[in-house]
Amino acid sequence: MLRLAMTTNSETFERVRGPLADRGIAVDHVQAKERALRVSGGSADSEEFAGFDAGFVYPSRLMEGAVVAARLSVPWVNDREAVLTSRNKAGVLAALDAAGLPTPRTAMVSNPVDEAAVTEAVEPFSYPVVVKPNSATRGVGVATASDLDSLLGVVDYLNLVHDYRATGDKSYLIQEFLPDARDYRAMVVDGAYVGAVERELPPDAVEEGRWKHNVHRGAEATGVDLPDRARELVERTAEVLGIDYLGVDLLETDGRLVVNETNARPTVDAVTKYEPDFYDRLAGLIERTAAGEN
Repeated sequence: MLRLAMTTNSETFERVRGPLADRGIAVDHVQAKERALRVSGGSADSEEFAGFDAGFVYPSRLMEGAVVAARLSVPWVNDREAVLTSRNKAGVLAALDAAGLPTPRTAMVSNPVDEAAVTEAVEPFSYPVVVKPNSATRGVGVATASDLDSLLGVVDYLNLVHDYRATGDKSYLIQEFLPDARDYRAMVVDGAYVGAVERELPPDAVEEGRWKHNVHRGAEATGVDLPDRARELVERTAEVLGIDYLGVDLLETDGRLVVNETNARPTVDAVTKYEPDFYDRLAGLIERTAAGEN
């Protein structure tokens, strides 16, 4: 039986264990953070990292990930490069735009800059605009600004964070706001669309003025059947980025369908929300990765 190392023990871990075991893949958790990791000078914990054939996917914390990857010494479904590629929101949008795929109008600001540079960057936009960190997840730090003064106020807080010398990513995005957009997370496995969910906030949250449709912020994910043009768009997105296992976030409003973000460490939802061959394709990708065919 093929043995797969998974560095998360959250929803995805619990959901995939049974279906993958049915397909000859044993999934075990390897803790990659919030612990002490032996780097050198002995092998007291070597048994913990032994016997794996592949990893799924590279750890979210890249420093710890380098140690865990060295100890495991296995190929990964979505390696460090894939995770880094997807995490860079501006880089993703630039690559997709260059390939002719639809994305929201976006500008990246790299600190430190003065207010004049921010003012110039936002000139092509209409308010409100979205301001977001370039590499955060789960909607963390994302805000809207209704005018230049409020935008500069949000930027002031980002400047405080970026002023800290240990902050690695000192960039952020200014993006057009798409009101009342439907929010989808589509999944691509090994080049093929395998299902999607629509993420929706409850009506009372919308009435209160909330607009971030992140599941981790209270939205509900419902399985949906996306049309061919959306399926083709997400498959093309994965192809352009060169990522085998990818969550693609789509926004749809006023006849527009755009790629908003991607996630190379997407949460797996309930199997009922995906195509019937979801786990067959996922198992096939893991087997090919373990065999060194990626």
